[in-house]
Amino acid sequence: MTYPEQPGAVEVHHPQPITLHAPAAPLVPVQPGPPAVQSIVLPDGRVVTGYALTPAPAPAPIEQRPAVSRTAVNIALGGIGFGAVCGGLVLLTSFIAALAAFIHQLIILAAVIFGGWIAVQVFGTSGHHDHGGTTVNIRRAVIKRNRFHG
Repeated sequence: MTYPEQPGAVEVHHPQPITLHAPAAPLVPVQPGPPAVQSIVLPDGRVVTGYALTPAPAPAPIEQRPAVSRTAVNIALGGIGFGAVCGGLVLLTSFIAALAAFIHQLIILAAVIFGGWIAVQVFGTSGHHDHGGTTVNIRRAVIKRNRFHG
């Protein structure tokens, strides 16, 4: 068999199946002592040599553990669930308290900014002083609203 991409011939080996004519082949020990190398003479005259496989020891029987009662498991799981719920409630109340404090601070900040803006409007100087401050500011606001600059 030849392949076009490789020059020369490629030799293909086909395995030959082993057929046993006798029910069992006799074991012939070749080397005494551990580990024992054993040879088997096949009916067709071939000799197969190799180490003997010692069977693995049987595993020790598994020690039987005492069964855990269902009641104990349910009590333990209930305790874990109760602890998780309590922890979640503590976190929830902390979150609500922090959110309320944040909203409170935003309201105070808005009041300070709006109060400052009102103070600038009331006490601001625009060039002329009429000591009836409220009347002047109302007239100024009406003028600004109507875009009458004079």
